[in-house]
Amino acid sequence: MAVSPLPYDDRDYGLAALQDQWAWLLAIGVAFLLLGTIGILSAVLFTIASVVLFGALLLAGAALQFVETYRAGRWRGRWPHLLVALVYGVAGAIMLLDPVDASVGLTLVLAILLLVVGVMRIVLSLQIRPTYGWGWMLAAGIVMALLGTLVLAAWPEAALWVIGLFVAIELVVNGWLLVLLGLAARRATLTGAQAGGRSAQG
Repeated sequence: MAVSPLPYDDRDYGLAALQDQWAWLLAIGVAFLLLGTIGILSAVLFTIASVVLFGALLLAGAALQFVETYRAGRWRGRWPHLLVALVYGVAGAIMLLDPVDASVGLTLVLAILLLVVGVMRIVLSLQIRPTYGWGWMLAAGIVMALLGTLVLAAWPEAALWVIGLFVAIELVVNGWLLVLLGLAARRATLTGAQAGGRSAQG
């Protein structure tokens, strides 16, 4: 009777389902790391590319919204839907036609968002103190608030590289997470195979 090379206990934290996918996860993680590294070295190019992509997505969303509005017939909420579609379309067109100027506005919004969310996390962490983990929330809030303040201080000159840099950092972080997940799944596979071999010998 063949023994399935599954982990012999539950110490793999649910990684049994990823045993056949570890190589794929590893490859995607490495690809993300490469893209993120290129993005960090070419933050301006990544910023423009991100704005263009965002503009294209907004235009696609506007088109879908227009179609939905047309199909809605005499629905009472038709005009608000139409207005949202129009805003999406105009914003998307501006981003595609002038991604550099659009990045200036997006960077300002991003900086304000980071600052506001950072302050909110700081306040919330102090409110839930001394609950377990409040210190991590406080640290995250301080980091976000500092980032928002730094971006605001460097605005508008920072507009050409901030968005691209943030996207690149996200790719690098996500890449490392996928690489670590793939390696953990591979380790679970090897552990299960060794356990299966010992069981077969016994």
